This record gives sequence, C-alpha cells and structure tokens, in this order.
Amino acid sequence: MAPSFHWWGKDDYRGTSVVVKMENPNWSISEMSSPSGDGNEYDVAGGGGREFAGVGARKGGRGKNAKQITWVLLLKAHRAAGCLTSLASAAVGLASAVRRRVAAGRTDSDSASSPPGESPVLRTRFYSCIKLFLWLSVLLLGFEVAAYLKGWHLGTTELQRLLVMPASFGASGLFETLYAEWVQLRSEYIAPPLQFLANTCVILFLIQSADRLILCLGCFWIRFKKIQPVPMQAVAKDPESGGDDFPMVLVQIPMCNEKEVYQQSIAAVCNLDWPRSNILIQVLDDSDDPMTRTMIEEEVEKWQQNGAHIVYRHRVLREGYKAGNLKSAMNCGYVKDYEFVAIFDADFQPSPDFLKQTIPHFKENEELGLVQARWAFVNKGENLLTRLQNINLCFHFEVEQQVNGVYLNFFGFNGTAGVWRIKALEDAGGWLERTTVEDMDIAVRAHLKGWKFIFLNDVECLCELPESYEAYRKQQHRWHSGPMQLFRLCLPDIVRSKIGFWKKSNLILLFFLLRKLILPFYSFTLFCIILPMTMFIPEAELPAWVVCYVPATMSFLSILPAPRSFPFIVPYLLFENTMSVTKFSAMISGLFQLGSAYEWVVTKKSGRSSEGDLFSLVKKEPKQQRVASVPDLETVAKVESQLKKESKQKHNRIYRKELALAFLLLTASLRSLLSAQGMHFYFLLFQGISFLLVGLDLIGEQIV
Repeated sequence: MAPSFHWWGKDDYRGTSVVVKMENPNWSISEMSSPSGDGNEYDVAGGGGREFAGVGARKGGRGKNAKQITWVLLLKAHRAAGCLTSLASAAVGLASAVRRRVAAGRTDSDSASSPPGESPVLRTRFYSCIKLFLWLSVLLLGFEVAAYLKGWHLGTTELQRLLVMPASFGASGLFETLYAEWVQLRSEYIAPPLQFLANTCVILFLIQSADRLILCLGCFWIRFKKIQPVPMQAVAKDPESGGDDFPMVLVQIPMCNEKEVYQQSIAAVCNLDWPRSNILIQVLDDSDDPMTRTMIEEEVEKWQQNGAHIVYRHRVLREGYKAGNLKSAMNCGYVKDYEFVAIFDADFQPSPDFLKQTIPHFKENEELGLVQARWAFVNKGENLLTRLQNINLCFHFEVEQQVNGVYLNFFGFNGTAGVWRIKALEDAGGWLERTTVEDMDIAVRAHLKGWKFIFLNDVECLCELPESYEAYRKQQHRWHSGPMQLFRLCLPDIVRSKIGFWKKSNLILLFFLLRKLILPFYSFTLFCIILPMTMFIPEAELPAWVVCYVPATMSFLSILPAPRSFPFIVPYLLFENTMSVTKFSAMISGLFQLGSAYEWVVTKKSGRSSEGDLFSLVKKEPKQQRVASVPDLETVAKVESQLKKESKQKHNRIYRKELALAFLLLTASLRSLLSAQGMHFYFLLFQGISFLLVGLDLIGEQIV
C-alpha cells in the first residue's frame, strides 16, 4: 500500500525559501534552504553582479524554478524603472539649470559686452546675413513640406508633369505654378553656382586635410626615429659656479589686471635654478586697477627682501598692449648687459630647471634665435570646453610646432614660455605694436632675417586654459584676426626678402593662406552655409564622404596627440565646426581691417593652480627661502572677498549668431528628412544642437 502524504508534511515541500531585498537601485535574492537538505545556497545580486554557491553541483540537476525566475524578472524591471526615474530627474535638473542660466543671460549685443572701438553696424552686419539665411530656410521648409504632401518629390512623375503641363486655375493652381517656377529657378540659376562653390570648398578641404595628414606623418617619423634637438653642451649642475655655462638672462613677466595668477607666476620665476648674479626678473605690470597694482608691487617687494633679483615696472599709459609693454621694458639701459630674454605670461609657471633645459641649445649655435617650450595645462579636465581646447593645443604643439621646428627651423612664436636671443630680437626690428599677434610678427621678421628656431616638445611649462566660452571666444578672435593683419603687412617684405624660394612659398601658401585663411573660410562656408543650402536646393549635392568620413578622419588625426581624449572625438568635431563662425568673422575683420581686428582683451584667468595654495600658505612657514612667498592675512582677505563678490555677479552670455545658425541647421535637418538623407540629417541635427548649446553659453563656466 502506498504511503499517504499530508499536504502539510515536510516531504510535500517542493519550493525554496527565498528572501527578497529591494533597495533602490539595488536588489538581491537569497535562497535560504533546499528541500533535499543539500545545503546549496545562492545569491542573485542586482547592482553589481551575481554570485552562485554550489549551483553547478546541485543534486539531480534541478535548476531555478519558475517562481525564482519571475522574481528575477520583476526585480530587473524594478531596477530599470529606477534608472528611468534617475534619468528623468537628471533631465529635469538639467532643464532647470539651463532655464536659470538663460534667464540670467545677456546677449552679445549689450553695450557692456561689445568690444571697444567696434562699430555697431559692423558688429551686426554678419548677424543680419545669418538671419536672412535663417528666414529664407524657414520659408523654403514650409514650401517644401507642402510640396512633399502633394507628392512632388524630386524625380517623381508628378513633379515632371508639373514642370511640362500648365497648371489649373484657383489657389491650388497658383501654388503649383509658384512651385514649378521655383524648381526651374533653382535648377537653372541657383544650383550651378552653388555646386561650383561647394566643389571649390571641397577641394580646399581636401588640400587642408592632406596638409594635416603630412604633418601627422612627419610627427610619426620624428617619434619613430626619436629625432629631437640636442644641445651642444649640457649646462653645469652647480648654479653658483657661474662662468660661461650661465650667461646673463633677462626674464620678463608681462601682466595686466591678473590678480588671480600673479603670485604663482612670480614665485615660479623667482625659483628658477640660475645664479642670482646672472638673472634679472622684470614684472611688467600694465594693470589699471589700483588694488591689483598694489598687491603685485607688494609681492615683488617680498621677493626682493628674500634676495631675488627682481624689479617692478608699471606703465601709466597702456599703449600698444603687450607689444608696447615688452618694447618699453627692452628700452631700459641695463638690457644691454644681458644676452637672452625669457618671456612668461602671468599664468605660466616654469619649472626650476627651465633655463637649464633651454639655454644650452644656444651654445655654439649662433644662428639660433628662439627656443620654444611646450605648454601643459593645470585645468585641462575642468569642463568640456577645457578638454576640447586641450585636444587642439596638443595637436598644435606636438604636431605643427614640432614638425615645423625639425624640418623647417621655423614656426610661430607662442608669445610665452620661450627664450629669445636678444640680438635676434634687435636684428628683426624689436617689438612692434602694429598687430594683435606681436609674437607671430616678431617670429616672421626674425625668420626673414635668417634666424632659426627650435621647439622642445619634452620641456613643458604649466599654464591655464580659458574656462568660459566668452574668454575663449575673445582669445580665438585675436588669434585669427591678427594673422590676417600681419599677412597684409608682411607680404611685401616676404616677397623682397633674401630667403629661399621654398621658404617664401611655405610662409605665403602654407603658414598664412592655407592654415590661417583657407581653414576658417571653408569650415564655415562648407558646413554652416553650403550644406544647409543643399538641403533646400537638392540639385546641388555634397557627398556623404565630405560630410562624415573625411571630417571624422581628420578629427581622429587631431586627437592622436591626446589619446585620453578619444571619448570626446564627436564633441570635438562638432565644436570645431561651431567655432568656425568666430574664426571666420575674425579672419574677415583682420583681412579687411574692420574695427574688431584691433581688439585686445586679456584672457580671463581663474587661478585654478593657486586657489588652494593661497590660503594654505598662511598656515605654515616656508621651509626654505626660495619656495614661495607668504601672503599676509590682509591680502588674503582682500582676495577672498573679491572672489566672493565676483562669484555673485556671474551670468550667461547669449550669442545671437550661434543661435541663428543653430536654428538654420536644425531647419535644414528637418528638410533633409523629406529627401531621406540619413547621414546629412544626423550631421545637421547634432551640429545644430552644438550651436544651440554654445549659443546659450552652456559649454563652459559662467562669466563675471
């Protein structure tokens, strides 16, 4: 007789005791016991992974039952819902931040933000042209949508019938007539010149891409062969020994109203490992703020009391900006006693052995006029804007400067972190105030006189990157308008100079035309004007490889010197196209001598590298004399109160040109959907979003 089992009996148990823990966003399941008493237990953990104990060795091969699987699926759904909730809250927070920043914004047409000396007519002319394109694109989009709904697609039988047959009467017939006339007008009169301009820009784009590829190949060859400048003789280790190993060096620190960084730059220069009898430090202060001027002068006095050979110079009239400041300092009578001059901007911090790494290259090399060091950035990871700048400047130094220095012995002086032979400066005519790129000006004139340059990629000098888009925009405007001013002024001198034909060709065709004029021209014209227009005039075409593949390849090459920045390759590509509007505007103003071409605005510094040190120095005495100066409590309190005051006055700047271009590109992306141009749609969509973010000043820090 078969044994009877009661439903409440232990032998009837066919499940598993399960404990469920639900803690958003993590969850877990724990099996407490098994019916066979084999002691097998397992945990399923949701926020990190899974850990099974003895699951593979379960007797009888019994797997998870349906109840456990149901719990797992439910808990996974719970976790997914938690993630969606987090994303939704993050999106709401981002939207709130955007609303607050936009509400506190000021447009770039405000009188307080307009460049000094710039005519309002000149400032708004470019913006008016962009607005005209925007309204035309909106009108054409409505026109094309209506035609699309009627089935009048390019190449369809309906459109062909419309072009050859007379339209009917009435409102519908009037629309058919207008659209037929528009199609005929654009195909016969607008598309051919637009296609010609597009082809021209594509050719320029390919030439510039080939130039970039050749530079990258040159950089690869330099790395492969380990080519680097080697000094004839290393400098002596003991700086107190003096002699010929330690020539007389003049160090200049030009600055203007830079209270955030003056202390760190003066301390770094005063700590240079060089005999004090053979070095003189000039602090060239153009500040017009009395408080800043007093603080800098007190800092110089402290270092004088510590034994540093340092002097303070202040100009009452700031004529010629930085070039005028340097020119005034070089006119001092004691300069004739010095052989070399090292220049550091106010935010630069050279390492103590900087002069020992640069000065020896001049030994037994009388043709050498300049030794340029590389920049390194203390705030390259501060925000997205600084990360994108770091990509650009890494390519500039490691590829452009290094390749030109090795193969041509010429490159543009970066204005700081370099050592000049004073004889070369005097032979080139000294500092001139005729452009806003005095560093490039002196480099070109010295090159025409036959002086050679060396770039040291392994010698770095710490500095800061602009953290706000407003500061970066003004810096780029100066860097792209100045070269065009200089090109107009230097072209006759280049043609008449005694340097070789190939060096003249390099200066005119590559250095000025291709890299300073053609690059901003085709970047803006091709991707911000022609590409949107081809969406409304489909008879003119831009192939997908121009829109996507070649730009992606060039971005890949540009990001190679900064391999850790590869996750930002897409934002970098979009941001470079976004910056083309500023660079194009600056290039035009410099080429045609418009009002903003002479604008000089000191790049705003944040003092990131010294913010914490400023207050920590108060709490402890320096262990040795030449480590750093200790600011007094009153000075620290002044700086702290000033920083707090400025932090309350931060606001956004609304950029009208970028916003107008954003809506133009987004409108064109909608039109591309009607033509089913997938690659063009995505490019225009993301490029329009990029312009929108920049136009609302959401990419960097807020400005004061």
